[in-house]
Amino acid sequence: MSVLIEQVAEHWQFVSPLLRKPKTEADYDVLVEALDELLDIVGEDEAHPLMGVVDIIGDWVEAYDLEHWPVPEASGVDVLRSLMQEHGLTQSDLPGVGAQSVVSEILSGKRQLNVRQIRWLADYFKVPVDMFI
Repeated sequence: MSVLIEQVAEHWQFVSPLLRKPKTEADYDVLVEALDELLDIVGEDEAHPLMGVVDIIGDWVEAYDLEHWPVPEASGVDVLRSLMQEHGLTQSDLPGVGAQSVVSEILSGKRQLNVRQIRWLADYFKVPVDMFI
């Protein structure tokens, strides 16, 4: 047996709970908690020795998320409506989109967002343009 395998066998009982894909929500919760702790340790250091474990656990957590809690597709209007609610804005608070009546028509589906409006909204809310497309 190689030295590497001997070391793995010797320490397996301690690391094995973190090196298994989550099959249940309890498994998932353990991995999320471990990932949070690892990220606190690793910080911004991409060369940190634990970064490989962060990548593995992060991939498994992301895969579990996508499988069990898929993100529903949202239209640009849905995103706008949500951002307005989140920021406590009214239709009159978006002059870069147009007058209140224009914003109302966009929110009701009578009018679509144009390129100029999308660019303004992305800049205003500091989000990518494609959120409104």
